[in-house]
Amino acid sequence: MRAVAIFVALFGAVFCDPTIYFKEEFDDGWRNRWVDSTAKGAEQGKFELSAGKFYGDAEKDKGIKTSQDARFYGLSAKFDKFSNEGKSLVIQFTVKHEQNIDCGGGYVKVFSSELDQENMHGDSPYLIMFGPDICGPGTKKVHVIFNYKGKNLLTKKDIRCKDDVFTHLYTLIVNSDNTYEVKIDNEKVESGELEADWDFLPAKKIKDPEAKKPDDWDEREKIDDPDDTKPEDWDKPEHIPDPDAKKPDDWDDEMDGEWEPPMVDNPDYKGEWKPKQIDNPDYKGKWIHPEIDNPDYSPDENLYRYTDIGAIGFDLWQVKSGTIFDNVLITDDEGFAEEFGKSTWGKTKDPEKKMKDAQDEEERKQREEEEKKRKEEEDAKKEDGDEAEEEEEEDDSDKKEEPDHDEL
Repeated sequence: MRAVAIFVALFGAVFCDPTIYFKEEFDDGWRNRWVDSTAKGAEQGKFELSAGKFYGDAEKDKGIKTSQDARFYGLSAKFDKFSNEGKSLVIQFTVKHEQNIDCGGGYVKVFSSELDQENMHGDSPYLIMFGPDICGPGTKKVHVIFNYKGKNLLTKKDIRCKDDVFTHLYTLIVNSDNTYEVKIDNEKVESGELEADWDFLPAKKIKDPEAKKPDDWDEREKIDDPDDTKPEDWDKPEHIPDPDAKKPDDWDDEMDGEWEPPMVDNPDYKGEWKPKQIDNPDYKGKWIHPEIDNPDYSPDENLYRYTDIGAIGFDLWQVKSGTIFDNVLITDDEGFAEEFGKSTWGKTKDPEKKMKDAQDEEERKQREEEEKKRKEEEDAKKEDGDEAEEEEEEDDSDKKEEPDHDEL
């Protein structure tokens, strides 16, 4: 009986339902769950519900869209606060830069339950910042920033984001063993250990401050050969008077000064002499500074842990508006997040591209028609001009053929 109970407990632990801390697909009631920030006053941009100009499903693809250029955007939602201690933390959402963004953020921020939503701004303390950021050709990265003991820590790795106009799925997984994984479109693009890829803690080892390189330590791998001597005929001038030059016949020494032939490269010039190199018999290799344990280092098994997770928000600046956010999820189950991504973004991504391709083809045909019409109009104007010129020439010719009254 006890064995059965243990089996049931293990079975339940493995197959337990995921915990969904927050899920938002932006239906018609989304405004009741989200609070606008007013921190930037007149510079605060407005989010509107939209599926954009092209989409896979007119209803399912509706999300919140930035609607004004050169604006700050601030919007947040709260949920029952929780701790991710002993569990995975999964943050996931979709973002579409259908405006072909040139400079602006596409990330989310996760906050504590103490967030002042109406006054949320760029300096509001957050726990995690995650998602794409684009600004010109030089910045196209996925931010993964953790707040640790009051400091915002940027990843040491360069994680490239998508920079096209289609919807993409971004997923961050933070595990309780202090490892992490970043996915784009349900494909892993980066992973590793928190301690290795962020400066959570001081270095485990430091250079021994008491150690120094011995004065007689020779790091020269090669040295000049002491037995090598410069040949007696080595030193030749780099330039010599041109032996083929002749004084011009009209040269006047009194008027032009003493004539000197122009200088040319000396074919016998050998350059600066240097002795040949030989192996240094006293070479000891590159001196390596000895390391010692860092007295300031203290391990932390809870780098991943946050004890009060209670809000999520969009705190952005965009030069060109048009970004659409959707399918926001916070859970403790990577598998559930993957399936949720498949059931939302996964089902509409191909139809979205198909619609965009059809629009592009229609625009191409329209441009061709407009170009054809413009050319026809130009040709017609040119033809009319040629006809008018011919008529004018005929009139001039007729006038010349009419007899003059004086002649009559």
